[in-house]
Formats: sequence, structure tokens, C-alpha cells
Amino acid sequence: MVTNKLAYHDYLQKEKNYSLHTLKAYLNDVSEFENFLKTHDVDSVLETVGYSQIRSWIVFLVENNVSNTSVNRKISSLKSFYKFLLKTKQIEVNPLQKHKSLKTSKKIQIPFSEKELELVFEENDYPDDFEGIRNRLIIELFYATGMRRAELIALEMGNYSAYNKTFKVLGKRNKERVLPLLDCTIQLLNRYVIERKRLAIIENDNLLILNKNGHKISESFVYRLINDYFSTVSEKTKKSPHVLRHTFATHLLNNGADLNSVKELLGHASLSSTQIYTHSSLSELKRVYQDAHPRNRK
Repeated sequence: MVTNKLAYHDYLQKEKNYSLHTLKAYLNDVSEFENFLKTHDVDSVLETVGYSQIRSWIVFLVENNVSNTSVNRKISSLKSFYKFLLKTKQIEVNPLQKHKSLKTSKKIQIPFSEKELELVFEENDYPDDFEGIRNRLIIELFYATGMRRAELIALEMGNYSAYNKTFKVLGKRNKERVLPLLDCTIQLLNRYVIERKRLAIIENDNLLILNKNGHKISESFVYRLINDYFSTVSEKTKKSPHVLRHTFATHLLNNGADLNSVKELLGHASLSSTQIYTHSSLSELKRVYQDAHPRNRK
């Protein structure tokens, strides 16, 4: 089994181009199922299990209050593993070929309003020093480009083109895309770079966004930063980098951007991924409709 796991690791990394985070999650899910088989005295190994054993694991997870969304993600990892075994002819039948995902309720992500964005930039205190300028830049980059948290953390100095006024980011599955920058974002970026040069120590000179000690920032740091700043201007339950990315897409759609353009900016592989943002524009669409339709003016 160890050999198969190593081969599966290489398959995800080299052929599927999955990120380290995704790769680790997939392997952990497979290992978790393997441990379930061992601890519950199931006389079977991963390569020989049938759907009944997998079904037992699903029941076990649900009974232990694992959400349907998390269960579906774990089974998706397992399905990927069995597809790999099928592809490499180590099994003849995928035990999950007829599996149907558990039903989940769709959570509507509520974006920040344009007013809340104005307030977060105007009402908050951003000291005119390294940390103050960096914090404002992080919020600005999320809202101005729609980049993901991991993409922002991985930004390198060389990713920025002053001539083209663009940033190159490395997205999911190592797909590169080029994002245009607003003039106000570039001005803030230039101020930040000046302050960055004054740091006493810089651990990684390639990385753009650093903490005050010159080290790489963490995902939890970015989450706390967004949550803290937006808590001063918004009463929404969810205040995160992803909501800010969602806000970027929603505001573009509300102001006339076409879906394909937003898809490219977000780095989505298909339009179906981008279409989840269109529901947020529905209220704006209704307002425009009510204001513009001749029948409503009578």
C-alpha cells in the first residue's frame, strides 16, 4: 500500500498539478479511511474494499457529527484515489462509481457593500508606517484584483510589471494568470515597497508581503487582518478574504462586467464556478429592471 500511496502522491503532484495544500488533504483523507478499516476490524485493504465498507465509513463520519460537506470532500478524495488505481490497472472496478454525494445546503455568501468598502478604507486608522501601509495594501489587493489568499501570500517582487501595470499570480493547479492593477493600487504598492526596504531583516527577499520581522505572512494572519478591519464597518457574520474576493466579483457584475471577464480575473476553470456570484447581483438587477422597464413607469 505504501508503494501505491507514493505513486498516487506523484500522480497528484506531477500529472494533476495540485497544490501542496490540496495534495496533503487528499492523502490525509485516504489515510483516514485506511485507519478506519484497521480500527474497525474490517478484513480488507484499500485495493480490495467494496462500497459497503465505504458506506460504513460514511455512516461513522455522519454519526460523529462530521458535516455533509466535509464527508463529500473526503469521499471525493477517495474517489480520486480509486480512479488512479483504475487508471493504473490495479483494480478493475471503482467501488465509488455509483456513489451519490450527500445533500448539502447551499450557503449564500453575502458580499460587502460598496459603502462598507468605502468605510473600511476611510474610517479605519492606517498608520503611515510599514504595518499600516502593508495592511491597507492587503485589503486593496484583494478588492482590486479578486486574488485568493494563497495567491496573495505567494506574491513575489518579480510578479509585478510596472510597465504593464499588472500582477502575475500562480493559481490553483499552477495556472498562471495576469491581473490588471488600478492606479490607486499601484500608488499604495510603491509606498509599501519603500517601507519594505527599511526592514532590518528580510528572510525571503523574493516575497512581496512580509510581516514586520521580515518573514512570510501566514494564512491565519491574513484572515485575522481582514476580519479585524471589516468588523469595524460591517455586522455581517462572515468577514474573510474569500468574502472580499466574492465582493470583488459581485461589484464588477453589478457595474456591468460580463461573466466571462470575471471568470478570467478569478482564475476559474469553468463558468459554472463563476455563476455562484451572479445571485448576489440579482437584487441590483431587480432594481435596474424596476427603474428601467417602461411598464413600471405608468
